[in-house]
Amino acid sequence: QVQLVESGGGLVQAGGSLRLSCAASGSINSINSMAWYRQAPGKQRELVATITSGGIENYADSVKGRFTIARVNAKNTVYLQMNSLKPEDTAVYYCYSILRTMGAGKWSTYWGQGTQVTVSS
Repeated sequence: QVQLVESGGGLVQAGGSLRLSCAASGSINSINSMAWYRQAPGKQRELVATITSGGIENYADSVKGRFTIARVNAKNTVYLQMNSLKPEDTAVYYCYSILRTMGAGKWSTYWGQGTQVTVSS
């Protein structure tokens, strides 16, 4: 059983910062990429940022220069530092990972339960 547990969401004023964390736990053999997605009310879930096992980062244009993704492989944890937050960043943020469990021969995808980020104007 694998779980991705997010934390760090909350309410912040425009221009403020938040740091999200996501820890993967369970019978994990190895983790490939990790990512953050978000879903605003009435909108489709969208990719925010990804990071490979080798540390290569990729960002949505809307967050470039403001958000930073990082991971600590030894802790199976991924972070999202969000600076200069805007009201349009308001959404539920989900952690996502492609990983392989112990004894499994294939890679599988997992999602966290989501954490709410609300940015007030």
